Amino acid sequence: MTIHADLLAAIETYFDAIHECDTAKLGEVFHPQSSLFDADNGTVFVEPIDSFSRDVAGRVSPASVDQPREAEVLMVDFLSPISATVKIRIRAHQSVFVDHLGFVCGAEGWQIVSKIWHLESTIDADENPQSIAT
Repeated sequence: MTIHADLLAAIETYFDAIHECDTAKLGEVFHPQSSLFDADNGTVFVEPIDSFSRDVAGRVSPASVDQPREAEVLMVDFLSPISATVKIRIRAHQSVFVDHLGFVCGAEGWQIVSKIWHLESTIDADENPQSIAT
């Protein structure tokens, strides 16, 4: 199965939202009932999208400090014609994250219904920022 152009557009909206700290774009791409999950500290941390959106709104965006957008799709796995899991890698400032994004296609188009994220690495400020590949 090929990646649908509208799913790719939703992924790009997610990349832009994180790079620009744009909560309007977050609202477009995340389902209003979605939640984000992380277990990097040994316990499961759950954050509803409303809380995450407020956190993002308070951040300095990578775009505002002229950091190039560094993001890539690592995998797309279609569960059905209207649901997919997307694995991505994205850099925000010195942090490189790997996310598993659960997408569904409903009345509002492709939206993220769940996000599991992991801080993959932290880049030293003196390192070459041209590549996020590890």
